[in-house]
Amino acid sequence: MVRGIYTGASGMQAQQHRMDALANNLANVDVTGYKKDTSIQKAFPEMLMRRFNDDGVHRFPIGSVDVAPVVGKLGTGVEYNESFTVFTQGALKQTENPFDLALESEGFFSIQTNEGERYTRNGSFILGKEGYLLTKEGYHVLGENGPIQIKANNFTIDEEGNVWQNLDFADDPNRLVTMDENTWENTELVDKLKIVGFDGQGDRFIKKQGTSLWTDTTESGPAAILNDSGRPKVRQGFLEGSNVNPVREMVEMIEVNRAYEANQKVISTHDSLLDKLINNAARF
Repeated sequence: MVRGIYTGASGMQAQQHRMDALANNLANVDVTGYKKDTSIQKAFPEMLMRRFNDDGVHRFPIGSVDVAPVVGKLGTGVEYNESFTVFTQGALKQTENPFDLALESEGFFSIQTNEGERYTRNGSFILGKEGYLLTKEGYHVLGENGPIQIKANNFTIDEEGNVWQNLDFADDPNRLVTMDENTWENTELVDKLKIVGFDGQGDRFIKKQGTSLWTDTTESGPAAILNDSGRPKVRQGFLEGSNVNPVREMVEMIEVNRAYEANQKVISTHDSLLDKLINNAARF
């Protein structure tokens, strides 16, 4: 009877983890490049139930075997296993801002932070005072040759991630350029965006840092620059939205609430039965 209380309590804890993941997803539904989390549970080992009243033990010279009829299996609860990040593609939104970049398919932008290299799908970048392409937190966006330095209205990025500039206006840093006067007849390759990925199931084991950065782990292995065949398309003037579907998350929240209440009733019922056993059955 007490076992049922433990089973119900484990179910409530599992639903609490699910609710935490859903609430976090909804809180970040508008964060560029956010990837939703989902809570994974696993069941405790099930018990094989046999009929009590049958003497099913058959003994023989080298041992014994239980031949009592099996009446079914008994679940013993569930436990939280891990938070799994779903890396499905988010919808692309056109912004027409040349500093906004989005990736189509798998891969990450590389960012140089104070703690080392980090990875992101959030391509909402800005131009720093020294002409470097930065994240909104002030971290450098990396190319394959280091931080990318460009000039406003004098650069373009193609689908392969190549950063081009117009040589006609590149020499003078004080010369302001407008998009209308830029004819792109004399271009030069500045660098190529450092877009990386992880071998095998490495994406599964990278670790979130904040709302839009990831770091590699021992299990994921180091990040590697993606070659041309596995490289995602880079879309300039677009941002990738989160892959959270708010309607689905709300529906799952309702399911979690009902499952939580069901587990509460399991505990309440077992508590009531235990009360009768102790306070009433003991009188006879």
